[in-house]
Amino acid sequence: MNEQLRLSNIRAVLVRLEETIIFSLIERAQFRRNEIVYRRGAFPGAIGDESLAGYLLRETETVHARMRRYTSPDELPFFADLPAPVLPPLRFDENPLRPNTVNLNARLRVVYEGEIVPLICQAGDDQQYGSTAVCDATCLQAISHRVHYGKFVAESKYQAHPDLFDPLLARRDAAGIAVAITDAAVEARVLERVGLKASTYCREIDDSAVGGGLDPDEIVEVYRRWLIPLTKEVEVAYLLDAHGGSERHP
Repeated sequence: MNEQLRLSNIRAVLVRLEETIIFSLIERAQFRRNEIVYRRGAFPGAIGDESLAGYLLRETETVHARMRRYTSPDELPFFADLPAPVLPPLRFDENPLRPNTVNLNARLRVVYEGEIVPLICQAGDDQQYGSTAVCDATCLQAISHRVHYGKFVAESKYQAHPDLFDPLLARRDAAGIAVAITDAAVEARVLERVGLKASTYCREIDDSAVGGGLDPDEIVEVYRRWLIPLTKEVEVAYLLDAHGGSERHP
């Protein structure tokens, strides 16, 4: 099995991403919801019809695209109209993923703006719009990386048990695949670990600061309600897209 598909290596990547995601959520929670930053056309002029959060996310991805970030198989952009890299291309001969078109970023952004932000941020407007949008871009990129790493998880599970998945794929049984990829014990350990980290990192937050402190349970809830389910959705979609063409694959 390709080293990138060993569950121990995948787990190490996901564990490292936990710190990035937790810290980015804590940073976002120091500001109010500032709903105006998600409203299209609220800042006319150079931004045009895009929201401030969307504008900064696109500009960030534009720079990162030039640095060939989105040539990596574990990175997916939110915007399609990005420039070509200025750096020479890298070869990913060891890329273990099959060709696929799975990208949940559009829905992830809706979920983040409409559900995650209201959960972790206090209501209101503190006029910290630029800082809010910067935090949003960081949060969205980290969450997207985590969710779409489910492709590697799915490929690892498939290669370990093709006889389990092939009949399900032949029937395009998405519900059966979802059951097959689910490991409730692993999910429980993830939530426990995230809770412990969040409790540690949030302990020093000054609740009197603007925006208040972030409750560690809210970070756990982000994982429970959105990050884990969306990652599993990526796994199912990837298997159907990349392996669903025939009953048996080489």
